[in-house]
Amino acid sequence: MPSALPDPEDRGGAGPAALVRPGGGPAGRVPDAAVPDAPVPDMSVPDATGADARRIEILRKRADFLAAARALRAGAPAFGLQARARADGSAAVRVGFTCSKKVGNAVARNRAKRRLREIARLVLPEAARPGWDYVLIGRPETTATRDFRALQDDLRRALRKVHP
Repeated sequence: MPSALPDPEDRGGAGPAALVRPGGGPAGRVPDAAVPDAPVPDMSVPDATGADARRIEILRKRADFLAAARALRAGAPAFGLQARARADGSAAVRVGFTCSKKVGNAVARNRAKRRLREIARLVLPEAARPGWDYVLIGRPETTATRDFRALQDDLRRALRKVHP
């Protein structure tokens, strides 16, 4: 008696082995976003002509975060800012984001980091100095709840404190 279930060995039919993800890969393949060396999202802001104003790179290595922690600091109501001038000769602006468990559970920390990423994307191309690293540190409750325009003003003010 034939089975109503598709044969898993049948690779040519519409069985489970022939399923394809929307991205085009096979069903069992790890999506590209989960691969550690996947491309970093572009955080540059196009200027009026459509060209990228200044590219912002993301800090990923612990050593870079530790180096920023030993450098200049400026406080803001909704976050802390750490900044350091790099000596590598590169003109790229790099930024990192961190929120401790004091900020809340994973959902609260991710929401706070998303807001920090967005203010960095909007403010740093115009206000950051080339060749500097910046780390934005989320604060409990205020990073996720403060008015967005006030967050942007806080970042501009903190950058003026670091770069008088």
